[in-house]
Amino acid sequence: MTSQTTIDTTGPGDQIPVAPSDQRPTTGLRGHPWFTLITVAVGVMMVALDGTIVAIANPAIQKDLGASFADVQWITNGYFLALAVTLITAGKLGDRFGHRQTFLIGVVGFALASGVIGLSDSIAMVVTFRVLQGLFGALLMPAALGLLRATFPAEKLNMAIGIWGMVIGASTAGGPILGGVLVEHVNWQSVFFINVPVGVIAVILGVWMLLDHRADNAPRSFDILGIALLSGAMFCLVWALIKAPEWGWGDGMTWTFVGASVLGFGLFAFWETKVKEPLIPLALFRSVPLSAGVVLMVLMAIAFMGGLFFVTFYLQNVHGMSPIDAGLHLLPLTGMMIVGSPLAGALITKAGPRIPLAGGMALTAIAMYGMSTLETDTGSAVMSLWFALLGLGLAPVMVGATEVIVGNAPMELSGVAGGLQQAAMQIGGSLGTAVLGAVMASKVDSDLPGNWKDAGLPPLTGPQLDQAAEAVQVGAAPVAPGTPEAIAAKITDVAHDTFISGMALASLVACGVAAVAVAVAFLTKRGENAEAGAGVGHI
Repeated sequence: MTSQTTIDTTGPGDQIPVAPSDQRPTTGLRGHPWFTLITVAVGVMMVALDGTIVAIANPAIQKDLGASFADVQWITNGYFLALAVTLITAGKLGDRFGHRQTFLIGVVGFALASGVIGLSDSIAMVVTFRVLQGLFGALLMPAALGLLRATFPAEKLNMAIGIWGMVIGASTAGGPILGGVLVEHVNWQSVFFINVPVGVIAVILGVWMLLDHRADNAPRSFDILGIALLSGAMFCLVWALIKAPEWGWGDGMTWTFVGASVLGFGLFAFWETKVKEPLIPLALFRSVPLSAGVVLMVLMAIAFMGGLFFVTFYLQNVHGMSPIDAGLHLLPLTGMMIVGSPLAGALITKAGPRIPLAGGMALTAIAMYGMSTLETDTGSAVMSLWFALLGLGLAPVMVGATEVIVGNAPMELSGVAGGLQQAAMQIGGSLGTAVLGAVMASKVDSDLPGNWKDAGLPPLTGPQLDQAAEAVQVGAAPVAPGTPEAIAAKITDVAHDTFISGMALASLVACGVAAVAVAVAFLTKRGENAEAGAGVGHI
């Protein structure tokens, strides 16, 4: 290794040592930057795809295995909990044992767990191996970023992260389309079986192409208590967000878990100042750009994941589209992320992250405002405009915020930084779904009784109104079997109009979150290694 450089932080004398990677020109395939990128992209694609593809299969799984609604929720929640809680710890494992080994173990475990789910004959097996999927996915994701950081010269890292972000965006948005095709024309098991050949390809490429990189001063011990405190705090936070819609935001259980999470994070922060080799050196957060990157990733995910959550219901339940058609209508979003991510990487390399990040969040705010204007009869052209603008806005944020977080961390903590980036996105997505879901529920509860009465519909009892509100919150019309056609049409109109008003308010809140993120973007800057990129060997 060469001599160390440092990253300036906010206080005098507060500096974080950085061990630069051994970024040397390569002559063979093993360790070649672009082949490394292709390899990690294949593995990451599995994890990103599973975040959305399984949602389409849930109704078929419920019917085939005789599962309850709560059981089906655990198919998603179990995966998300395992992924979110262990990402940072998994990143630390990569820093300690090498990102190549961690990546390969993650790919093998994820593919095997997927195959077992496809062979499952009970909901308990499905949920159990979904949790294992999340654990192995957590090993894989930070390791992928660690490999990119160690392999690419600094002046090309943004472009690499741009393509990496493009793969994640395309896989996430393409999940409903592929899931719809597989469930409709094959079976729900195929949604999981598809990961097996993809995993085999990723393992073959990984064994052949990947070169392990480890910083000279990588940590040699584990902060066991720190891992326990952070995992417990993350679990309590994510659990509160998952259960809040069911328990209610004012319920004591919700705030018990929120309080336990705050206490856990506080104890974790205190312990990290005492232990010799902490899980996350708190000096990392003295770097204002890195901290701003983490906050920006959370805010972006709140606006994106929270807003997109309602769009799928809008397309399927209000416009009556099939899952495949709904996925196709989101292609403008996917397409702009595919096109925009590598372009954003090139722009950030030339101009730095601040202006592209601020501009991206501004476009995201405009897109969310536009989505607040959607009506029950809005045409595909108008919808496509706002979806495309959203994809164009998200692309530089996915790339730039990731580079800011990973690029401003020391090389020996690149796995932890990758875990921070992914954890921020997962928590932001959960916050967005929970908070905007609460906004939607409040608006529906407020407007539905009046809208129902104004339409001249028969009055509902309290329990009936609660059941109707639950249906309306996802854009469904609470029409009972045998209802006369004229009354059914009125109920449908009331349900859709009420849902639209709730979605509009939720979109405006997401717009406000994106606007706040514009200001946060101006606190970012490129990583120290990127600024020194001119002196690094080219590929």
